[in-house]
Parts: sequence; C-alpha cells; structure tokens
Amino acid sequence: MTALWWQAGVIYQIYPRSFQDTNDDGIGDLAGIGRRLDYLVGLGVDAIWISPVYPSPMVDFGYDVADYCDVDPRFGTLADFDDLLMQAHRRGLKVLLDFVPNHTSDQHRWFVESRASRENERRNWYIWRDPAADGGPPNNWISDFGGSAWQWDEATGQYYYHAFLKEQPDLNWRDPAVQAAMYDVMRFWFDRGVDGFRIDVLWHMIKAADFPDNPPNPAYRSEMGEMHRLLQLHSTDQPEVHRIAAEMRDIADSYGAGGQSERVLIGEIYLPVDRLMQYYGETRPEVHLPFNFQLIDAPWDARSLAALIVNYEAALPPGGWPNWVLGNHDRPRVAARRGQAQARVAAMLLLTLRGTPTLYYGDELGLSDVGIEPSEVRDPRELREPGLSLGRDPVRTPMPWDESEHAGFTTAKPWLPLNADWPARNVARMTEDPQSILTLYRRLIALRRNCLALSTGDFVLLSGAGEILAYERRHDSERLLVALNLGGGPHRLQLPDWAHGSRVLLSTLDDATLVEGGAILLRSNEAVVLSAG
Repeated sequence: MTALWWQAGVIYQIYPRSFQDTNDDGIGDLAGIGRRLDYLVGLGVDAIWISPVYPSPMVDFGYDVADYCDVDPRFGTLADFDDLLMQAHRRGLKVLLDFVPNHTSDQHRWFVESRASRENERRNWYIWRDPAADGGPPNNWISDFGGSAWQWDEATGQYYYHAFLKEQPDLNWRDPAVQAAMYDVMRFWFDRGVDGFRIDVLWHMIKAADFPDNPPNPAYRSEMGEMHRLLQLHSTDQPEVHRIAAEMRDIADSYGAGGQSERVLIGEIYLPVDRLMQYYGETRPEVHLPFNFQLIDAPWDARSLAALIVNYEAALPPGGWPNWVLGNHDRPRVAARRGQAQARVAAMLLLTLRGTPTLYYGDELGLSDVGIEPSEVRDPRELREPGLSLGRDPVRTPMPWDESEHAGFTTAKPWLPLNADWPARNVARMTEDPQSILTLYRRLIALRRNCLALSTGDFVLLSGAGEILAYERRHDSERLLVALNLGGGPHRLQLPDWAHGSRVLLSTLDDATLVEGGAILLRSNEAVVLSAG
C-alpha cells in the first residue's frame, strides 16, 4: 500500500507572529513565512501548519476570530495568503490552516447580532442561559483561563458561555445554522487550495444539553490552575461531537481522498488514549490524526516510554495512523523539559517512531523557554493566573535567523523578547555547524524520507528497561534498530541476532559509535540508528 503524504511526511508548526517580520512592526507575517520557505524545504519538512491569521482583536492572539474568511492586516491580505500557498505548493510543501470552530471573538458580527436581543435570528448561534435561582451563573463550569465560564449580559438578562476568555464566546454547535456556516468556512479555504486543517479544541465543541454541574477533581492542586478544580465531564467530549467530526471529514474527503491531493484533518484533543481513539471514527471516519500529546508530559525513562508507545500502538483502531509531537504553542519546549543533551535524543525518538511527526518551530534549534519579565507578559493565561508557570509567552518567542540585530527576525522591537543565546543559537550559525541540533534534525528527516522502514514501516519494541529504549523499524527486507540512551552514563546494549554486524546510519553525537561483538556501546545522552543491511 502506498503511503499518503500526511502519513509519510513531517509537519512543521509555524506561530506566524514569531516566524519572520517583513513590514518592520515587530510581528511576523505571511510574507515572512514566504521568505523562509526555502529554509523549510532545506530542513526537509513536507507540510506547514500555520496558527491563526484571521482578523482578530488579538485578545488571545488570533484564537479569538472576528472573520473566518479573511486575513488580519497584521499578517497581510488574502492575496498574500494566496501567494504564499502558490509558492509553497511550487516547492512541494503542503499548507494547513488552524481552524477555530469552538468559539469566535465577541467582536464577530455573529455575536454582535446574537447579543443584540433575545429575538435576534442569531441568538441561538451562541450558548445563552438564564441565571441560576440565586441570580448567579447557570452552573459551576470554569473557564480554561480561570474564573466562571459564564459572562453576564446586562442588556438581555442572560449569561453566555465561554470556555476560554469572556471575549471568546462559544458557538452553539447544536444549531444546524451554525454547522452550515462553519462548514462553509471550511469549503472557503479548501476552495482556495489549502491542504487541511488543524482543528482547535475539537473535544470542546459540544456541551451536555442540560448543563449539569461538573464534579470536583479529587486530584486538584492549586498549582495546576483553577480550570482543573473540576473534571470537565459535561463541558467537553460529548458523544454528539463525533457526528460533527464525521461531517467535517466528509467535506475534506470531497476535495480529494485517497491520493496525494488528499486533504487532512488533525484534531487538537487532550484526552486519555481510550477516548482519544474514538476521534478516528468508530462508525464513520472522523479526523485523520487525533493529536497524540503523550510525549510532552511522559516520564523520561525507558520503561515508561516503552509502555506508552506499546499501549498507544495497541489502542489504534484498524486503519488508524499514529502521530507524535514533542511540543506546541501552548506547552513548554522539549529543551526546557529535558535539557539540551536529551533534546537531541527526543528528536531521534520523534522522527523514528511509527507515525506522523509534528515539529514546533524553533525546536530544531534547541530553543528553550525564554524568561519573560512581568512587564513584558502578553499572554492572557499568565495575566489571569500569574506565578503558576502556565503562561505561553516563553514558547512563542521570535525565531532567531542570524547574528544581525534582532536575530534577523525584524528591524523593530520584537513583540516578545528573543532567546538570550540568539547570537549563537540561530539558523545561520547552526547551519554551518555539522554537530548542531539543526544539522541533526536535517539528517534525521532526510534519513526518514529515504528509509521506508522509518517513514511507514512496522514498529517492534526490543528493550525498555533502565535507561535504554530500543526498537526495530522494518519494511520488507529493510531492518533498522533504534537505540536511545535516556541517561547520563554509558550503556552496553546487546543486539539481536539479526542486527549483528550492523552499521551506524546516524548518531545524535557523531558517527563514531562503537559496534562490536554483537553489542553497541551507547555513550551518555546518545541515540543511534543502525542498519542491518
């Protein structure tokens, strides 16, 4: 069976505000992404996912959408987007957009009409409820950014629901008119030629119809953030959401299914594995890739990782394709969590597991979280619950391109500060360094592209004890062994019989790894790919 582009390919997430500025306002833009397409081709990725560029008041930096069918002037114009799409396709790159269907901005014309009066034809497009008997919110649901998820509207005497900020009212996806309007948004962008969508907070989109209170979380600790005080039993992951996901899939498939023109849907879904798997579709196909975030929070030891990988593989439904990520625009960077040495090992893990990997911009440079002074905080998550390390600014800082002023990102003051080590940790400097993590990423992606065993082959766990995680990847006669040293000391790994006499294809350190006597000596913080052929 020939693999589809989104199965064999590597996806690269771009946070557009921070990628490349071309109009000297300190904020990245679409023209900046276009300027850096050749870098992405050289890196070897197959598709780019662009975080929201729609018109927005930017209360939540684009995830508060005021118009789904246009581009915010900060990023450019629709013509700029069309040009970017053309330039990307000309280079063989696919383009995915962030689709934000759960909520709009409170400045979207739909919500302006909805709150105008109880009789407005769009009143039911959003979730309005009468006060509780005591005049307070309709139930105890908590916003993901803290505080009640209900906002009082004095003019019409009801509360509206917002899973995030009060400036982001949730759409009522039980209304057929909302469904029709949002499906038309998908068609608008598919008609322009986009290759798919990452669907924001897909599991949030339907709420329990009778709005019961959510139960308390017995494991809650204050440092987790107020949203975790309750279990989101009734406000997320309702059964009816699967019909919505299936209808989205029908639309995507109508634009080309089963070939290299296939449009892909990726769902943002933070759920336990058994519930995550349901979003592949049990009776009808749903999203192609329900995002698998397990590596972000996983304990970094061989036994835990081995169990995680094997259990995830075993849980996949027939035909379900796996996927893996190390980070994104909401979560701490892998280099911050694991350190620079293990960030290289993590790169090897991400790009040699079975399934589609998604890279977050800057991780290929080993960027870590950037300290943000209180006066420079921009993220509403941090502003609403300061001091809990929940803010997302540290992982959204500008991409450092070279040693020029502001690291080649802009000629103005960047909207967020650069990483402090940008004079050394930048694309230009690291491209020239054969031992840099950027060079490692390029070599890994090239190896993955050239070896069917890595891109689409089978996975077999070989070892998951102590500090060594080892597995086989194979396709027909091609057999590779991947071994990762997750610790700070050297380890000797006995090779299976089929791997005796193997040669090192790639090491995270250098290619001087010792293989002899049917064993391999893994140095501290080293990961290798061996070929039996």
